[in-house]
Amino acid sequence: MNGYLKESNFMMVEEGFTTRDLLENLLVELGQVSDQQAFFVADLGDIVKKHLRFLKALPRVKPYFPVKCNGSEGVIRLLAELGAGFACTNKAEIACVQSIGVPADKIFYSSPCKQVAHIKYAASHGVQLMTFDNEVELSKVARSHPHARLLLGITADSSPSAHSSMMFGTTLKSCRHLLETAKEKAVEVVGISFHLGSRGLEPQTFAQSVAVAQLAFEIGTELGYQMHLLDIGGGFPGTEDTRTRFEEIAAVINSALDLYFPDGCGVEIVATPGRYYITSAFTFAASITAREEVPAEQPGSDEEESGSKKSLVYHLSDGIYSTFSCLLFDSPCPRPQLHKRPCPDHPSHSSSLRGPPEDAEDHIADGLELPELQVGDWLIFEDMGAYTIATSSLLGGCPQPQITYAMSRVAWKAVQFFQGKPPQTEDDRESVCAPLSCGWEMAETLCVTPVFTPASII
Repeated sequence: MNGYLKESNFMMVEEGFTTRDLLENLLVELGQVSDQQAFFVADLGDIVKKHLRFLKALPRVKPYFPVKCNGSEGVIRLLAELGAGFACTNKAEIACVQSIGVPADKIFYSSPCKQVAHIKYAASHGVQLMTFDNEVELSKVARSHPHARLLLGITADSSPSAHSSMMFGTTLKSCRHLLETAKEKAVEVVGISFHLGSRGLEPQTFAQSVAVAQLAFEIGTELGYQMHLLDIGGGFPGTEDTRTRFEEIAAVINSALDLYFPDGCGVEIVATPGRYYITSAFTFAASITAREEVPAEQPGSDEEESGSKKSLVYHLSDGIYSTFSCLLFDSPCPRPQLHKRPCPDHPSHSSSLRGPPEDAEDHIADGLELPELQVGDWLIFEDMGAYTIATSSLLGGCPQPQITYAMSRVAWKAVQFFQGKPPQTEDDRESVCAPLSCGWEMAETLCVTPVFTPASII
């Protein structure tokens, strides 16, 4: 074991015990507590499953988890234990990762727009790998971190896109000028980086970007750089309800890599999967702290006259300035589930969710059809792992909801077996697998959705 994660860092549960089961138990324990705080339940086993799935689908790609997506300690410790690297966007994230002992060579300073003070911090703490996509950024790095190893950020489009996920990256046409400028400033460029964000759900966009990256590699090699690193970014789906499955995207990526960067060419491939790793692992519970009835939008309607419909606004114990900040990152608000099941004959009402009452602009969701709820009732939100927990908050900013981490025994055994270095060939697997128990068999078990049966927490 690498020593980043210990059994004391999480709650061990029997296989088949879901996060929803654990959440229900915690709600029972809370009982009628007057000061009801929102909280998370995190299934670390789900992250283990995603990691093993990633390694098998993209065997040539090394994952670097973007800390901005979820900087909670349990997540960082688990991924460090599994051997993942980390993509950090500022000084706070670098400090967070290094505080548990992650070495500098496992850290990628991935922000395309860096503060000079943060560049100097990275330099003083041994972090060398970072990215740039313009002359201003290149000059900052040249002055503040002359020993940096840079990746040139590109976009596959003919011109920089206005899409929120594609607002950084230079065009292929500008690559030669930027690489020549880096040469003049004696800065080492070691490869190319691109990041598709949500556009990565279109597999062919990945293939197009890999093709453009290969052309940029050729320019760098022609100018005398030792180009040996390609970062294919993120953009992988974090849930199964997307139009394109992860394995479909991986198949296109593998084909593109085999064509443009064949195995044995000396180029290392990395990626920065964020939502993919973390979205489905976290479930969130928030209580209703206030409610109000608002005038119907269509006075005199049949629904209003019958009295069967109301328009209700519910204020939760959390809002967009904390956990629901994920809505600011283009994440849709997961549909809330009710902790207490209403009677079937209870009518539903047009409902809206807001944050704490003191901020009128804290809008979470509108247009929901929910039964009438009361102050003190709990709402449960699944798929809440991505962009809900900020590292800056964990290091002394706004208070964050408590997180209860859980992992099944089989997932923990898989972590212990792999230790971040899974066997890559059949011979390797046979040499390390015991006759009756193999880590890859555990991986197959984890990657099959089980039929959940009642179990008890250990």
